[in-house]
Amino acid sequence: MSHLKITILKGTHKELNPSGHSTFITFEELRGWIKRGIILKHLLRYQEACLLANRIDFIPKPFLTTLLIRLLGRTACYLKDMEGLQQTITIPLLMKLFVQLTKDYLRKYILIRRNLVEVKQLTAEYVTIILNKKLLNLSAIPVYLRTDLAFGLRSGGSLGHIAGVLNHLDVFSGKPILLTTDTIPTVRKDLETYLISPSKEFWDFKELPSINFNKTFEQDAKKYLKDKKPSFIYQRYSANNYSGVKLARFYGVPFLLEYNGSEIWIQRHWGKPFKYESLSEKIELLNLREADVVVVVSQPMKHELVERGIDAVKILINPNGVDPDRYSPKIDGSRIRAQYHLDGKTVIGFIGTFGKWHGAEVLAEAFGRLLQEYPDYRNKVRLLMIGDGIMMPEVKARLKKLEVGESDTLTGLVPQEEGPSHLAACDILVASHVPNPDGTPFFGSPTKLFEYMAMGKGIVASDLNQIGEVLKHDYTAWLVKPGDMDSLMIGLKTLIDDEPRRVKLGKAAREEVIAKYTWREHTRKIIEKLKERCG
Repeated sequence: MSHLKITILKGTHKELNPSGHSTFITFEELRGWIKRGIILKHLLRYQEACLLANRIDFIPKPFLTTLLIRLLGRTACYLKDMEGLQQTITIPLLMKLFVQLTKDYLRKYILIRRNLVEVKQLTAEYVTIILNKKLLNLSAIPVYLRTDLAFGLRSGGSLGHIAGVLNHLDVFSGKPILLTTDTIPTVRKDLETYLISPSKEFWDFKELPSINFNKTFEQDAKKYLKDKKPSFIYQRYSANNYSGVKLARFYGVPFLLEYNGSEIWIQRHWGKPFKYESLSEKIELLNLREADVVVVVSQPMKHELVERGIDAVKILINPNGVDPDRYSPKIDGSRIRAQYHLDGKTVIGFIGTFGKWHGAEVLAEAFGRLLQEYPDYRNKVRLLMIGDGIMMPEVKARLKKLEVGESDTLTGLVPQEEGPSHLAACDILVASHVPNPDGTPFFGSPTKLFEYMAMGKGIVASDLNQIGEVLKHDYTAWLVKPGDMDSLMIGLKTLIDDEPRRVKLGKAAREEVIAKYTWREHTRKIIEKLKERCG
């Protein structure tokens, strides 16, 4: 019998318990159906079809997506968001979306041209701007810009970084104002926060919403700030956005850019290259040249910027950090152990967004081989993988191929606030990162690394650039060859079999992270660099 209803989950963390007559799939799985050509057998198969998203107004490719949902269901088809807003998919709605798509298509070259001209003008004016000394007034209010067009994120390293800096800025400066496209979990509730939403235009085209957002963000930011003069503008860089440059110029204050890697490089190697790559590169370089301070998390990232002509003097290498009170050996993981039937087991844990650089599939393979080579572990060892993302299908495929069976638990996405209790349920924590596909140095500074250290657990980690610099083999962690299944398997076995070693490594890692890698210390270094440059 056909299922009565299908629900497609787009970027939600909602816990759902499907009944026998309901099908729940992710948006990525739907894309997989299309790529494999099996979508045809699902058309008109269901009585009801629903897309559950965080924000109905900002669904990628709204016309095609909405049309596809309509073709899945025979009767009721609708869009729904996490706030309960529901929109029935009707012919008039599809016509309205098609008209918007047509209008945007006819105007997209005007949008590209307008922004290209503005970026070239801002770049040409740079020489004049740098001659005007920007004075830093730390008693005034810092303004933090989060311009990313990602909605509904409730976990991940980016959220930890945002909260880590925001929650400690007023220790060293005025109390910050946050201008953001979405709420950020674990950010202090007493901070003044304003949500700035993009327009509904250009969402049928991948890069255009972010380009179009510059004007909206700048205008709304000025409206919310009114007559306040910030002490400085802090922007976490996102692709195609240069509103921080314009706001810093408008208020005549220092501009601080947090740069976590080239979005252009990331799309080339881990996604699809930007269609308007030339404009994206001009925007990226404008931000980097304009910034009074550029904060990067690793030496390879600084080296890359210097090679691109960015002044090394203004670049601060500042690894990620952790809140040692939020992530602590004192956190109780018993509820999570009971929930997933982990009591009496040695639990190997991994947390992340399952990106292509995380090596989650390498961990899955190594764990499966471990169980095959040492069958006794099936009764006493469990793998707990926390999170979800693009590599999850590959993780599931490898676990199935190696017949891991009931020895693994995949929790799916969990809110940022619940991360510590999930890590507390583990005995061993794994950072199985893999090298960059083009052979360039790994430029990351994994937030999970510092969270693992703060939890005081035994760590098995890839000896990869900064990871191998922060951790010391057999002192604060057991380091393994990146991407090597056998090396990782040996590392897991070593800590499974040697509990005293796990305890010793965890204690040393906790002491190391408190001494060097807290978010408070991370933020202090930023302000000191800003004072050095603009004080």
